[in-house]
Amino acid sequence: MSSISFAKGHGTRNDFVLLLDPSGELELSAAHVRFLCDRRAGVGADGILRAVRAEAVPEWDGPGDQWFMDYRNADGSIAEMCGNGLRVFLRYLAEQGLVDSAERVPVATRAGARTGWFLPDGRVAVTMGRVQLGEQVEVRLGEHSWPARAVSVGNPHAVSALRSDESLSELDLQSAPIAAPAEVFPAGANFEFVVSSGPGEISMRVHERGVGETASCGTGVVAAAAAAGGSEHCRVRVRGGELEVDLSGDEAVLIGPAVIVAHGVVDWPDELG
Repeated sequence: MSSISFAKGHGTRNDFVLLLDPSGELELSAAHVRFLCDRRAGVGADGILRAVRAEAVPEWDGPGDQWFMDYRNADGSIAEMCGNGLRVFLRYLAEQGLVDSAERVPVATRAGARTGWFLPDGRVAVTMGRVQLGEQVEVRLGEHSWPARAVSVGNPHAVSALRSDESLSELDLQSAPIAAPAEVFPAGANFEFVVSSGPGEISMRVHERGVGETASCGTGVVAAAAAAGGSEHCRVRVRGGELEVDLSGDEAVLIGPAVIVAHGVVDWPDELG
């Protein structure tokens, strides 16, 4: 039986297991990811963040001296981007002395290059790329349906605004919503449900692709803020806390907390190799 060191962190209760693998030598299979994310048999998390030097990632064609955030969903699938994960990733690198917290830090991701910096109040800000508003779709959840906006934040989202007589707390997100037409999201989507609480303020619940309902979703928060429109600065309340989105520049900026809560060593089950 082999073992591996890990850290555990979260951003507004969207939680992650972090693995340091600078040379890209760790063979991280989908089965390994599912084991680590299992909340009863493993460590427990919404996903895995593996820190790899970009030069060790074949699909990355940018500067090799940056850190690459290799993000995996809890079901073992590979995801393009994770906003809460990016902030936690940066917090971890800073606490390990691998980046300078006084500087802006470039990070390579499957969605492209991102930049993060540490704010005086303890929060972390990260660039999220250019938000792309897509076509109108329909989202179905059980017997209910809503019009929704397709939004790309480097990964796919469908954002639905609830009607005035509907409540976020009454949604049953144990099962995945369905988008129509399905071809709009050939690789699946993240689903956000929002209600407005005033100019520049919304509340949101989310069902994440490959995970299920989570307490927060950073890219989903950005997608929801962009779909809501009408404000360059939006405060978004999720089940795990509060985040801010700045849409005033060429690309969105996500601002929120990021905390490392534990370090440890985990043993791989023999059947995983």
